[in-house]
Amino acid sequence: MPNTTLPKRASGLRYLWITLVLVILDQITKVWVAADFELYESRTLIDGLFNLTYVHNYGAAFSFLSDMGGWQRWFFTFIAVGISVVLLIWLRRNPADFWRQNLAFALILAGAVGNVTDRLLYGYVIDFLDVHYQGWHWPAFNVADMAITIGAALMLLEAFFDNRRDEHPEGKK
Repeated sequence: MPNTTLPKRASGLRYLWITLVLVILDQITKVWVAADFELYESRTLIDGLFNLTYVHNYGAAFSFLSDMGGWQRWFFTFIAVGISVVLLIWLRRNPADFWRQNLAFALILAGAVGNVTDRLLYGYVIDFLDVHYQGWHWPAFNVADMAITIGAALMLLEAFFDNRRDEHPEGKK
């Protein structure tokens, strides 16, 4: 009987090492801040531009829905787990040479896992990076948030400026 199994191809799952490194970095920085800072304590790193300020975020990005009584913890956890599963499926289905898209997915996955870990462990997300200028403060964020933002930007760039999928034999369905 002839062998009918297809040869295995390298998939986007090769990029999970990036996710792992960023989740570890995210959690190490959050544990450090929580251990070394008092809640709402702020330390200036670049005068007039950048502080480390320890805050708890009970909502989503920019504290969206943070004052809604607690249901949002499980809502955002459920959403992030769902997105993580979808990203893992996409990474598995993508050829490894779709590196920009795989990198974007790995970054977004890292951010989702980093923030879900906080929600499950503490009931809130630890934020501490505080960018400000002349009294205006961007909402505090963390390494996971940066990974999500950079990953989303890469995904948009990939969607608008890359037509490799049209030319790649595995990209056509």
